[in-house]
Amino acid sequence: MSAAEISRLDQRLAGLSPTFTTAQARQALLSARDLAHLVTAGEIDELSRGVYRRADAPETAYADLLAVCTRAPHAVLCGESALALHELIDDIPSAVHIAVPRGSRRPTISYPPTVVAQYAAKTFTLGVERFEAAPGETIPAYNAARSVVDAMRHRGRIGETMALSALGRYLRRSGRGGVGELQLVARELGALSIIRPAVEAVLA
Repeated sequence: MSAAEISRLDQRLAGLSPTFTTAQARQALLSARDLAHLVTAGEIDELSRGVYRRADAPETAYADLLAVCTRAPHAVLCGESALALHELIDDIPSAVHIAVPRGSRRPTISYPPTVVAQYAAKTFTLGVERFEAAPGETIPAYNAARSVVDAMRHRGRIGETMALSALGRYLRRSGRGGVGELQLVARELGALSIIRPAVEAVLA
C-alpha cells in the first residue's frame, strides 16, 4: 500500500468515533479490505464481530461493555454487569449481561460472551441511565436502585447471596434515603413484597 493510500485511510479513520461499526466505516468510505489492513497495522482493534476501536482512543476498562452495547444499541446493561458497574458486587462477571424489551429480537453475540434477558416492555426504560465507559462514550445501564431490585427479583438465577450482598451494600451507601428509591422502583416492577422484608431484615 502506497504512502498516499495510507494517508487516505488515516484521514478517513480520524473522522470515525473511537468505537465504530463496519457500517459506520463503510459510510466513511473504508472497505472491508481497508479495515483488515488497519487491524494488521495495529491502528484499530476488533472488539467484536463488526465492532472496532481505534488504537489512539483513550484506554478503557469497559471495552467488552462498549463492544456489546455498540452491537446491540437498543439493549441496556443489567444483572451482574450493572451491579459490577455500580460497584455493588466484587465479582467480575464472566459475561456481559444485557436486557432487551420482551417481544423484540434477541441479539446473538458470541464474543464477548453475552447473556441476554428479556424485560417487560412497559417498564423496560425504568431506571435507565448513561454510564461513561470511556471519555465521551456512554452506554445505557440500569441505575443502582433498579439493579438491586432486579437482583432481588431474579435472586433464584443470580444467587441469593449475591442479591442480598448487593442490597446491603446499596443501603450502607445510600442510607435511609435509598430505601425510598428502592420502594419506588419495586412498586413499579410489582416487587414490593420482595423488597420490603429484605430491606427490613438488612436494616434490623
